[in-house]
Formats: sequence, C-alpha cells, structure tokens
Amino acid sequence: MAYHPEKPYNELPALPPIIEIETVAILKKTIAASRALSELKGAITNLPNPTLFIDTIYLQEAQASSAIENIITTQDELFKATITDRNIENTAVKEVIHYKDALWFGFEQLEKRPVLTTNLFISIMQLIKKNQSGIRNTPGTKLTNPANGQSVYTPPEGEEIIRGKLKDLEDFIHAEDNIDPLIKLALIHYQFEAIHPFSDGNGRTGRIILLLYLKQVGLLELPALYLSNYIIDHKNDYYLKLRMVTEKGDWQTWIMYMLDMVEQTAIKGRQQITKIELLMSKMGSEIHKELPRVYSKDLMEVLFKLPYTKRFFLEKAGLGNLKTVGNYLNDLEKAGFLKSELVGKEKLYLNFELMKILKK
Repeated sequence: MAYHPEKPYNELPALPPIIEIETVAILKKTIAASRALSELKGAITNLPNPTLFIDTIYLQEAQASSAIENIITTQDELFKATITDRNIENTAVKEVIHYKDALWFGFEQLEKRPVLTTNLFISIMQLIKKNQSGIRNTPGTKLTNPANGQSVYTPPEGEEIIRGKLKDLEDFIHAEDNIDPLIKLALIHYQFEAIHPFSDGNGRTGRIILLLYLKQVGLLELPALYLSNYIIDHKNDYYLKLRMVTEKGDWQTWIMYMLDMVEQTAIKGRQQITKIELLMSKMGSEIHKELPRVYSKDLMEVLFKLPYTKRFFLEKAGLGNLKTVGNYLNDLEKAGFLKSELVGKEKLYLNFELMKILKK
C-alpha cells in the first residue's frame, strides 16, 4: 500500500532503505561529523573530572527536548529546581526533570545490559510521562498541521503491528552491517518517529534513544551532546525532512540534516567545555589569590558542577561544617565571585559567569 496521510502507514518499510544511502556527499559529511564527535569525546575524557560538566549539559538537553514539545521552562528555573529541597510546583519544570531522570535511567540500563529494546523504550516513555501506559492500542492517532488541522501523517495502527515494527527496528539496531553508525543513527531516528509507538512522549523518547545509541556504539560515553537545541533552531526543517522521507523516500536530505546536527552540536559542545575550563581556571586563580583560606580544587568542582550551589553541597564535598562553608560562600559573594538568592527558605549561590556561558 502506498503512503497516504489519512491512512495508517502499516506498510512502513523495514530498515535499511532499498536505495543507495552512502552517497559521496553523505560520506563526506559523515567524516566531518565523526571528527567533531571524536573531538568532543576527547575533550570530555581529558577533563580532570570527566563528569564535572555533565549535569549542566544533560539538563540543557532535557530543557530543549521538552521545549520542542512546547513544554517551556527557563534554564534558571530548572537549575534552581534541581538543587532545592522544596517540592516542584511548576508543571513544565516537573516534565523536564522527568526527562532528565529518563535519560539517566536509559544510560544506567545500557551499563547493565548494552541492548536497545522495546521494553527499554517503554520504560523511558513511562518515566517521561510518569504513567504506566504502553504501546498504542487504540485507533485514531493522526499527526496534523497545527496551522490548519490537516492530517500530515497517520502512523501504523494496532499493537501487534507496532510491536512487530519495533522488533524489526531492534534487529536493525543490533545487526552487524557495514553502515556507518552515524548514518545508522539517522535511519533509526526516522524509523522510531515513523512508528510513533506511544500515545505521547514519542519525540522525547526518540531523542533519548539517539544518545543511548551513541553510547552503545562507543561514540560517546556520557550524555554530553546537546542535540535538541539544534532541532529547536531548525525545527521546521526537522519536520519537513521527516515528511520528505515518508512521502518521497528522500533519505539523502534527512541523513544530511542529522549528520549536520551531530557535527554542529559536537562543535558547540566542545567550544562550551573549553570556555568553562578557561573560566574555571581563571576564577580558581583569582580565588586562590584573594581568598587563599577558602580556595581548594574541591571547592572549584562544586562551584562548576551546576551554576547554583548551596552550603549542603560544600559540606557534602568535605569542605567543612555548615557554618564554615557558609562563611566561605559569604566571602565568595563579597569578593564578587557569586551572587546569593533566597529560594523559599534556602539560600542559593549563583556562579553567574558560568550561567552566562551556558545561556549562549
């Protein structure tokens, strides 16, 4: 059956596509994307503490991935909510935190068992949505143009058919073939979004799968790639190119889009890490000079783990009791390194220079 936007696409072909996908242009772009990703991985590996900046990156990814689904929160709100003890009341912030939890759950599961399965996808979606729903089993799902309400795509229908297509996708993910992993990444992402297995949460689950696949094939050990920001910046292209695969079999432009996403995101990530490293070194030297009693390597790591910190984090790092570390933070604020803010009953301290870098 040929594709028709109003009819369930139960004949969605399995991967790989029966066309030439490793064209000269795609292979050239693959080399560039692979190089950028390798340089990012190297920059992270060479950090004194490779996990130091990961919290800021995956929280940014969680925020941007949720924003694609029109779940809007600010980085400031998100970073504050992450470290405060009070209950989170903002619904959008809660959803972003759920995404972050789902992302880390996926990485933890891959550490235990390095396979991407339908059951893992379901668990990730359930963590994102905070419910126990599973594969779509009711008819009537359609993707529409928000401007005019016109149907643009009707995904496969029927739980048995959807599970069959997910099993085919699993087999393709783990098949030993000669397709470059980054090209395969593009194919996998299209296929998952085209299957559209859940009633909600498909986009966010699909973007987590991107990062999990990069880990599975050894291209990235930690979720240090801020992919969703690229999609936000090129959102219309993202949906248009997905449609062009479905409607016209145009894999070339879709794969090029995805390769550019990996390349540009990796370059930006490496540049951001370099800026943070330089700021950390500069601020460390200045604190050591102005407040030698306060300075330590462990202190700097606490101040750069997230843009906000509080007394408990310094105490937990072994820098002193609550009174002592409270004095440290007050001294750092008086010297102009931090700014304090009362959130509920807690006093938080902002590394505002770090926040500036994260917001660029």
